[in-house]
Amino acid sequence: MKWKIPPTQTEVTFAPDELIVSKTDPKGRITYINRVFMKVSNFTEEDALGVQHNLVRHPDMPRGAFKHLWDTIAQGNEWFGFVKNITKEGHYYWVFANVTPDFEAGRIVGYFSVRRQAPRAAVRAIEPLYTEMRRIEQEAGAAQACAASLAWLTAHLAQQGETYESFVLNLFQSHANT
Repeated sequence: MKWKIPPTQTEVTFAPDELIVSKTDPKGRITYINRVFMKVSNFTEEDALGVQHNLVRHPDMPRGAFKHLWDTIAQGNEWFGFVKNITKEGHYYWVFANVTPDFEAGRIVGYFSVRRQAPRAAVRAIEPLYTEMRRIEQEAGAAQACAASLAWLTAHLAQQGETYESFVLNLFQSHANT
């Protein structure tokens, strides 16, 4: 089932020591969610299991960010990033995510994702980048949206001597207690 959820302006938070955990198959269909996932998102196992993980994708998230995620994990590498997700009611919550491929006999059989509450200062730093990426995606059109916004982000961060991974890890670490 594909959910069409109108977003609200209500933010949901969770405790710094709580971790949202989910697992998917190689195509991104959810095979496991923990209780924190259910508590924060209000999606039940019945709602989520077997459904694409983009079930919690907030429309404010640029498509290029997910292209970066999929390009990274498809190569067998772990991915770190900031993600704005949506709840079953349309509320939102920001996370710092780590997505890791799950290997069996040398091949990827799925992905684990562990998310924690994103620090406020880190969200303030990433939001303008994601806003610009969405603007670029709208200008580029659907066929070129992901590539165009990801190219801009990569070039923008390279000018600062950063990759996306180094940028988000530094951002998280420098604001972990804020």
